[in-house]
Amino acid sequence: MTQIAPISEKIIERKVIVYKTLVDPTAVKLAGEKLKEKVFVKFGFMKPKPEGIRCVSIDKYYEPYLVLDGKYAIDYYRKRVYTLEVDENVQEVIVLDKTFKPEPPKEPLKRSYKAVQLDGKERLFYESKAYLILDKAGREVGPELVPSAPSEEHPDQILADLGEKVRNFEMTPDKEVELLRSKVVKRPSDIGQVVNESFEVSERAIIYTPVYEIVFENTKSGEKKTVKMDGVTSKIFS
Repeated sequence: MTQIAPISEKIIERKVIVYKTLVDPTAVKLAGEKLKEKVFVKFGFMKPKPEGIRCVSIDKYYEPYLVLDGKYAIDYYRKRVYTLEVDENVQEVIVLDKTFKPEPPKEPLKRSYKAVQLDGKERLFYESKAYLILDKAGREVGPELVPSAPSEEHPDQILADLGEKVRNFEMTPDKEVELLRSKVVKRPSDIGQVVNESFEVSERAIIYTPVYEIVFENTKSGEKKTVKMDGVTSKIFS
């Protein structure tokens, strides 16, 4: 009979981190002036005149990313039947002071032999880990999208002061834990008896990183385009 004890869980509380803005607004304005000719390029070579492009606005908001790190481990036994082949003239086999009577094989083979089947158990250890980075919609993204930067000392107060400048993370805390659980908790199919089983969330942080949004307008056509700049690295990513 399979014996499975309740899984042991250790789940830490979500930590909030707000990155400091390392790019000065003046530098953003200067970068915008250098970019504005490229924003409305058509067919790779047709550029509007610089005086025909104006910067409509430069706004800063905070983009959230969730970092999750966790692991699953199980120490368990599984049942196993060991088959010992012996010569066809063997009448008895003694293993650990127990006597077994060899039986002919169920299917005839080219050579003659008998077999003894021993019921036993094997102890195994299995571990699985996952490190996830999710965007505000709960989609997995690569680590290159989240820069490294110094963090603010009072993140909760800063977020409260920023108000609408902060984009909301759409996934609830319960769902984010379930997502990580679904990635790592993979119980083996051959469990006989569990010695120890655990699920742990060792890192759980929501990081708010500053993003500058620069809006340009073609004064001739009225067309507007938006460019985003990382407020930590000054990298243009859209």
